[in-house]
Amino acid sequence: MKLCTTNGGSLFFLLLSLYTALVHAFVAVPTTNHQQEVQFQLLVLASSSSSSSSIKEYDLAVIGGGVVGAQAALAAASAPYSKKVCLVDAPRESGVLMKEDQDLSLGAPTGLFGKALRDTSKRIKVSTLRGMGLREDSIWNEILSSCFDLASANADDIIRQLEDANVDLIEGLAAFADDGESTSFFVSNDSTVETISARKILIATGSTPYRQGGVPFDSKRIFDSDSINGLGYLPKSIAITGSGIIAVEYAKIFRNLGADVSLIIRDQVPRNALMKIGLDKDIAATLVADMVRSGIKIERAAQVGLFDVPSTFQAPITIQLNAKGGGPRSPGQATEIKAHAYLAAVGRKPNTSKLNLASVGIELDEYGGIIVDSTLCTSAKSGNVYAAGDVVGRPFLASTGTAQGVAAVNAMFGSSAERPGTTYDLQCDADDPTCNQEGAAQAGVCFDPASLASNPFAVPCGIWSSPEAAYFGLSVQQAKESGIDAGEGIALYAECLRGRVFSPNGLLKLVFEKPAGRILGVHICGDDACELIHYGMELVNGKRTLIDLTSRLFAAVTFHEMYRLAAEDGLDPKLGRKRRAAAGRALAKRNRKNQGKDNV
Repeated sequence: MKLCTTNGGSLFFLLLSLYTALVHAFVAVPTTNHQQEVQFQLLVLASSSSSSSSIKEYDLAVIGGGVVGAQAALAAASAPYSKKVCLVDAPRESGVLMKEDQDLSLGAPTGLFGKALRDTSKRIKVSTLRGMGLREDSIWNEILSSCFDLASANADDIIRQLEDANVDLIEGLAAFADDGESTSFFVSNDSTVETISARKILIATGSTPYRQGGVPFDSKRIFDSDSINGLGYLPKSIAITGSGIIAVEYAKIFRNLGADVSLIIRDQVPRNALMKIGLDKDIAATLVADMVRSGIKIERAAQVGLFDVPSTFQAPITIQLNAKGGGPRSPGQATEIKAHAYLAAVGRKPNTSKLNLASVGIELDEYGGIIVDSTLCTSAKSGNVYAAGDVVGRPFLASTGTAQGVAAVNAMFGSSAERPGTTYDLQCDADDPTCNQEGAAQAGVCFDPASLASNPFAVPCGIWSSPEAAYFGLSVQQAKESGIDAGEGIALYAECLRGRVFSPNGLLKLVFEKPAGRILGVHICGDDACELIHYGMELVNGKRTLIDLTSRLFAAVTFHEMYRLAAEDGLDPKLGRKRRAAAGRALAKRNRKNQGKDNV
């Protein structure tokens, strides 16, 4: 792999070089959003110039250096295709996750910083560091250093993989020319620009956070779910708007780091808000109970209004709270929140605005997502441009996007028979409730905007909160809405030996079809839920039954024992209820004992 650059001689290069020199002469800081916008306009201006840089030619050019783009590039460059591939990465567009000049988000999902911060919050005890007399900035630097180390390790490994596969990494902002030709595009990087020509092009530029109007985002104290990556201090308190995956994850992260957390949601019932994104009612209730137990304050049926941001960081922000839809809240409800930082995690939108897509005939949906067909091919005039990941819209999951990227590569260069194990359009009985015939292209406006319930068998979904939550397949409610007579079997973490000793809070639920006992869904909340769900996915896809699970042998002292316990509960609910009640009483007694020790 090499970092590609070129020397241009056109009038455009002279103008761009002059502009860059002036910027660096007077503003000795990294590229700002305004500078990027001017650079993009100059790039579009250059697209109509007949004089350009040397043209580099590829079989596939991938625009977007996130997890979707990187994995698609590696798939095309590897056997059996072994194509000549380049990957275009725009570091300054990658959610502010930078360390000096290194793009730490290269080949990583959007939420990498949050995942690293979560891991760090579990390993570093802020209260202990404060008790040792460490300064607040020293504590935060320790946390950031750990996060950067984790992210840097991933970026370094992606670079190694790209080098091994002979994928060229090109840094810069990409855009199509105004001439309507979709077999080439321009890439600008500071004072240089080059033309990339490719037989096939894959757009995987990801998404950006949705910013609601009236919120004075400054990326210093008021953040969206990308700019939070640049947080420069550990806030004593934080207010978070949102009830989805990102909001819940960050609420627990900052609470674990010792901050006072207020979660502002529009729904009156927090459990219902989580059910809208696909969670089972009991899993949602468990997550909410854990947030409340950990000290997170939930403001229900509320939305933010005016902001009063003091000039000093020591003073908290005052955030007005309105009723859902606007107007004053009911008597007795809080009308304002004071917090040292604010995070809006209220959704994302496809990142398509700077690509000049209209010039090559690529159509967008009402949300700005690229419209694709069943092979993930766009409406580009030449029929050679594909798209995958967040850029095509919902569900905004890294796993779904990665599958789409590989599926697009298969569609470009060969049938699935040439690459065993990568068929995403499954052939199955349409009457089978677990049949997924939509494939990897089910996204954007084709995807249910409210939840993953439109296709719960498409991908396992995980929430990296503390505790974790994950699910695959149908809930009981979804099964009954589909006309299936369904039951459920439940096992508490406190019922298995590992859970009882190390992590007693949480549950695992199996949803099954009556009377045969075939497993239709798995729902988990607790430690390692995002790992445990994959065994559940295989049970659903393999059409396993409760009887199958009761005869399985699981290694001792593992969470997987809960699968057998849940199956036994489904077959004998009366015995299961007695067992859960006994485990619950033992756990409550243990918690009371531990609280007594803490108060001594």
